[in-house]
Amino acid sequence: MREALQHDAVQSLPVLSGVERARLLTLARRVLEAHTRGQAPPAVPLDSPGLNAPRGCFVTLTERGPDKRLRGCCGEYVPRRALAEAVARMTVVSATEDPRFPPVTGAEAGGLRMEISALTALQPIRPEQVEVGRHGLLLRTPRAAGLLLPQVPVDWGWDVPTFLHQLCVKAGVPDGAYARPDAEMLGFEADVWGEEEWRDG
Repeated sequence: MREALQHDAVQSLPVLSGVERARLLTLARRVLEAHTRGQAPPAVPLDSPGLNAPRGCFVTLTERGPDKRLRGCCGEYVPRRALAEAVARMTVVSATEDPRFPPVTGAEAGGLRMEISALTALQPIRPEQVEVGRHGLLLRTPRAAGLLLPQVPVDWGWDVPTFLHQLCVKAGVPDGAYARPDAEMLGFEADVWGEEEWRDG
């Protein structure tokens, strides 16, 4: 049943074409540069199914270079607006409101790499169903919440137990809190792409 639910959640969303992905990265880049320079934001394209469909997304900013140090990452996992609008909004939020970092400046914007994660719908998931490289996870408790994108355990080389432990760390709750009766763990998948892949698209 879990496989059918996930399949339905993925299939109900328009498949993003290479052109749409490239347009979203171009939009994110232009939004970042305009915002950090105090300029008017660019128009948001809503002229194709993939760009116009409501979808949650995260925008990740990292410094270019071998270390790829994180510079900002924020998003919304509930589909509240068209994907293109969500990308534009989360680009600004990632650059200015991530509490871990100071706001991105115009001088450094050009040295940052942009990555977009377009999310599928959230689905209840059990620990034994989690697959590293496939699932992102959201843990919610009455007092806290934490989310990790699917690429995070891959980037850090985590196995499933470590992934679950780090999810609790992210939420600020004791290890194993996902198994408590008052906790809810949700899984999702994500379509992830960055500027290096689509720079010439």
